[in-house]
Amino acid sequence: MTDPVSRTILLLDIERFSDRDDVEQAYLRRMLYDVADRALEAAGIDETLRTRADRGDSVMELIDANASVTALLRALLTEVPAQLRAVNRMASRSAQMRLRGVVAGGYVAVDHLDGWVGSDLNHACRLLDAALLRAALRERVDDFALCVSDSVYQGVVRHDHPGVPADGFHRVTVATKNGPLAAWLHGPVPRTGEDHGERGAGEAPGDSGERPAPAASRGTAEEDAHSHPAPAGHRGAPAPGPVLDVGSGSVSFGGSYVAGDQHGVSGGRVTGDVVMGGTTERERP
Repeated sequence: MTDPVSRTILLLDIERFSDRDDVEQAYLRRMLYDVADRALEAAGIDETLRTRADRGDSVMELIDANASVTALLRALLTEVPAQLRAVNRMASRSAQMRLRGVVAGGYVAVDHLDGWVGSDLNHACRLLDAALLRAALRERVDDFALCVSDSVYQGVVRHDHPGVPADGFHRVTVATKNGPLAAWLHGPVPRTGEDHGERGAGEAPGDSGERPAPAASRGTAEEDAHSHPAPAGHRGAPAPGPVLDVGSGSVSFGGSYVAGDQHGVSGGRVTGDVVMGGTTERERP
């Protein structure tokens, strides 16, 4: 085995590749190679600065450590989406191509079978196969989802270079068989997927991740059903509008305002006319 050398790792993978027939797969592989070559050329990375490995539905590039990672990221964020739009515009539905991408850095060695080995390479492959990245692509309108390793974010992305906006990346934690792996996803964190997204420093609110309900309003389903039962409406459907629960004990209201013909609320007692479902009931002594 050779001594490990520092390399930038680029991985690109075709979504739902195995769902296609042989002819479609062959076409998609040609398109994948073309997209990868054009993106690397746009980044100023020629064939002398990279080594390629074919993984069937994906391509792996080991790029010389002296090549610009900033230029590579800029090309991935601009050139790849543009190419995919052009390719998919002319392709049939069965030949549409959507890609997941990962950029990572680390040390890689070559064994006696010309295979690439290294823990940094393993981590990059796990990011590519992560449920979170797959979910991110499913929720995207465009055809590309990109994730970078924590080392690439800290060394390049967070410095907010032109064409590589730091606030466009969100910190996520990817679950792997060897434990959680920190990474940075470009674009909104998906609502689905088994992995967990977190906000990065300086991130603007309003991404697509779902937010938990306020702690005061959370409870078990049984507690919620007991404290706020929905009365039956027409043919068993829930009645529309606010619900007033009148049972044994005091009457409670979810707010400080009572509308309609009610005259006052005091000590858990309602005085005046109470209108419910079109029927007026007078206060009983």
